[in-house]
Amino acid sequence: MKNVVWGLVILLIILHQDFWFWENDYAVFGFIPMGLFYHAMISVGAGVTWYLATVYAWPEGVENVQPEYDEAEDGK
Repeated sequence: MKNVVWGLVILLIILHQDFWFWENDYAVFGFIPMGLFYHAMISVGAGVTWYLATVYAWPEGVENVQPEYDEAEDGK
């Protein structure tokens, strides 16, 4: 599943470099310019990709790491 997440990240990087909606005057839902709607959907896709990354590609045991206490730094 990590490979799928990485594939989605690369796909989002490629899709973010759009140039095909710059001259489009179509309004989605009658008021949102097509280019703005496209980038809003890229943002939703980035959010979904980040969620999948945290569920499937997060390293094991990272959330249980406690900082080490060094008594020498405490001045005692």
